[in-house]
Amino acid sequence: MQVYSMTGYASVQGQVVAQDLAASQSAGPAGRLGVEIRSVNSRFLDLSLRLPDELRGSEPALRELLSAKLKRGKVEVRAAIEMERSGALAAPSTHLLQTLQHSQAVVLQSLPQAAPLSVADVLRWAVNESPGVQDWSAECISLARQALDALTSARAREGERLAHMLLDHIGQLRSLAQRAEPLVPQVVEQQRLRFVEKWREAMAVSTGGVTPEAAQDRALTEATAFAIRIDVAEELTRLTAHLDELESLICKGGEIGKRLDFLIQELHREANTMGSKSAALPLTRISVDMKVLIEQMREQVQNIE
Repeated sequence: MQVYSMTGYASVQGQVVAQDLAASQSAGPAGRLGVEIRSVNSRFLDLSLRLPDELRGSEPALRELLSAKLKRGKVEVRAAIEMERSGALAAPSTHLLQTLQHSQAVVLQSLPQAAPLSVADVLRWAVNESPGVQDWSAECISLARQALDALTSARAREGERLAHMLLDHIGQLRSLAQRAEPLVPQVVEQQRLRFVEKWREAMAVSTGGVTPEAAQDRALTEATAFAIRIDVAEELTRLTAHLDELESLICKGGEIGKRLDFLIQELHREANTMGSKSAALPLTRISVDMKVLIEQMREQVQNIE
C-alpha cells in the first residue's frame, strides 16, 4: 500500500453557467467556480470549509466526500464563484417585469405619493435576477471530487518521498548499531581490567585486615556489577527490533503514522539509555549520531497519515 503524507495542496476551476430559474434554461452570464483544498498534519481529521452563500447547501456532501477519502490531517476547503459580466446590460425578463409592475401597483395603492420605478431601478433588479438564487451544488461537488483526487496524488508523492527518507535513516541507524556492537565487549573488558588494577593498587598500600583472595573477589564482583550497568547490548537488540518493525510498516503502507510515531519514541528511548550507560567515547558518539537521526525521523513521521 501507499504511504501518504498529510501535507498537500490542490486547486481546480471550472466554467459554469447561470440559469434562468423562471424559464428553466441557461440564461447567462457565465462564471467560474473554483475549489481549493489545503492540508497539513494533525492528530485527527479536522475539516474546515469556507463557502460562499450559494454553496452552503453543499457542505454536508463535501464533508462526507472528504471523510471517505482522508483519515488524518487539518484540511481546509475554499470555494469561490466569480461571475463574468459582459459589457451589455442584462435585459429584464418578462417574469421580472410583471412582478415589478404588480409590486409597484400594490405600493402606490397604499402610498400614492411614492415615486414610481425608474429604468435604472428595473435594470438593477435585472442584473441581480438569477445568480442570487442559482444552485451550484452539482458543479461544486464535481470540482471538489477532482480537487480531492489531485490532493490525494500530491499527498502520495510527498508520502513516497518521506518513505524513502525514513528507509535511508533506518539504514544509517543499522550501520551505527553494527559499529556499536563489537565495542560493547571491549568496553566491558576494559572496565574489568581497570577494576583489577585498582584492586592491585589498593592491596599494595593495604595494612592488612582483608585477605588478598577476599579483596580480589570483591573487586571482581564490583567490576562485574559495573560491567552489567554499562552493557548496552540489550538496548542495541531492542533498537534493532524497532528498526525492523519500522521498515516493515513503511513497506506495508496505509494508515501507519501513529504507529510510526510510537516506534520513534521507543527508538529515542533506547538511544538515550545507550548514551547514559556508555562508558566509552566511541559509544557516546554513536549514541549522539543515533539521536540526531531519530529526531530527523520524528519530524518527518509527524506528516505521515
